[in-house]
Amino acid sequence: MESLEVKNFAQINEAKIVFGDLTVLVGPQATGKSLILQWLKMAMDSGEVVNALKEAGDDVSTPENIIDVVFGQGMSGAWDAAKSSIIFNGEKIEPKKWGKKQRGRQKKEKKGEMFFIPAHRALLLAEGWPAPFQRLTPDTPAVARLFSQDLYQRFSGRRVKALFPIEKILKKQYRDLITQAVFHGGKVELHKDGLRNRLRLSFDQDGKNKNETSGLPFMTWTSGQREFTPLLLGLYNLLPSTRKSKHHDINWVVIEEPEMGLHPQAISVVMLLVLELLWRGYRVVVSTHSPVVLDMLWAIRGIASTSKDPKLLCEAFDVRKDGPNKEVMEHALTLKYRCYLLKIDKTFRVNSVDISELDPGSTSKDEAEWGGLTEFSSRFGEAVSAAVNEFEAGRSKK
Repeated sequence: MESLEVKNFAQINEAKIVFGDLTVLVGPQATGKSLILQWLKMAMDSGEVVNALKEAGDDVSTPENIIDVVFGQGMSGAWDAAKSSIIFNGEKIEPKKWGKKQRGRQKKEKKGEMFFIPAHRALLLAEGWPAPFQRLTPDTPAVARLFSQDLYQRFSGRRVKALFPIEKILKKQYRDLITQAVFHGGKVELHKDGLRNRLRLSFDQDGKNKNETSGLPFMTWTSGQREFTPLLLGLYNLLPSTRKSKHHDINWVVIEEPEMGLHPQAISVVMLLVLELLWRGYRVVVSTHSPVVLDMLWAIRGIASTSKDPKLLCEAFDVRKDGPNKEVMEHALTLKYRCYLLKIDKTFRVNSVDISELDPGSTSKDEAEWGGLTEFSSRFGEAVSAAVNEFEAGRSKK
């Protein structure tokens, strides 16, 4: 299996990740989850990223410049050529080689193997429309600029029309679940705003759309709707409506913090779409702060190691137990899953901990508490239990 090892970069002391079909990274804020995923992108697709930076006019003449424009300005200070080390599948990744011409490989690497959906996605649509790569400054990580460029290219020039719900991409049951959990009957559409198109959210009332002219502008939507929409539009790129099961160039998908702004019901729908991606043949990596994501992972591992009944997984996701849903769940029960905690030590440095078994009875506190995501609910439960015991003990003395 593919592996990535990051040493002595920014706050990361040492992180070694061995990737499964679905890999989940957890840990507190500022533990380097996003940095690790960006290094994975560069390990696979440095040609695509550097080409985009050059075309935008960014200076990639030195390793320091490249690191700043890839990870964000100022990040070059975290790179120490003598101590920092990035190893992907046993091969050392060297930023000093990224800016050099790669004969015979540059054209091939124009299109990346990994599709990266960043945590910055709602900010990229703050004006109601994605910005092209070159309009975003080097303060913005390259993965976010690439994602915005992808949305910009695919929706520029399109006639005013609905973007959700549409029939040819998502299964009807997925569309229904998204409607119930996120948009509540609203339609995501392109509307003409002068000479420019803008995203709008419109609602039908009594069979007539009363917002036909303008709809609700993007910044008036709920936080969850603003976070979910670019994620959904990004996934459209990975779910071709033709007979092909997947995008021919893309093999890996990264989704950062899919839970942002979402109710657990909506998070469950996102993870159902992740299972769809796995069924189509993609490898998926997710970073998260949500226990719901690990609940799903734990349930899949538990069912796969016991009954192997896909119907139980259908019940967990509240979907029909036959047809395509059953196929997706059957496939999910055959896959390899990995989970890692990025943990801060006493010196405020980060190291990775493999918690893939997700065993609540593990002697490792990191694993038993699923990387800290269940720790706080356990504490509150223990506090209530102690209060009840004290109350009962007081009553018995009377």
